[in-house]
Amino acid sequence: MAAPGPGEYFSVGSHVSCLTCLGQRLKGEVVAFDYQSKMLTLKCASSSGKPNLNDVILINLAYVSEVEILNDRTETPPPLASLNVSKLANRARTEKEDKLSQAYAISAGVSVEGQQLFQTIHKTIKDCKWQEKNIIVMDDVVISPPYQVENCKGKEGSALSHVRKIVEKHFRDVESQKSMQRTQAQQTQKDSTLSS
Repeated sequence: MAAPGPGEYFSVGSHVSCLTCLGQRLKGEVVAFDYQSKMLTLKCASSSGKPNLNDVILINLAYVSEVEILNDRTETPPPLASLNVSKLANRARTEKEDKLSQAYAISAGVSVEGQQLFQTIHKTIKDCKWQEKNIIVMDDVVISPPYQVENCKGKEGSALSHVRKIVEKHFRDVESQKSMQRTQAQQTQKDSTLSS
């Protein structure tokens, strides 16, 4: 059965086993099913092996060759877990602020390198923002274009030292990545020359 026929559905709480067109067997508890789009959501054992976690898998039944209902649930499903609305709202607000910050940097004409550095710093220190083309970290450190270690200014201390280390590591990682890409490109060029 590739997809349910008219009037067929999967009850929330039922346990099913699906065989994908790639030969992968997926087993789990039905969390949701949308008949129109033929999308099935399963809660499965965690792929990390941790007992208190679950994987949630969305399955397009158009790409399933077989579905077997292992345990059909006929009673009313339990109520959905309550959501921490304030936590979700804070997360949405933070994400929106991050996107607006990225948009501001682009509109201000900040270089790609500056934007990448800002993202790197922001992963470690959330208290960073743009002020025109300058990156302001913890209201103590200002990094101006071209965003190198020597462009980090502020009151000498642990904050300035920490930010300089982050900037230094960022550019080391970028250079290492470029070096690896050059090596791979040279190897590909050698391989194509040898095969010719």
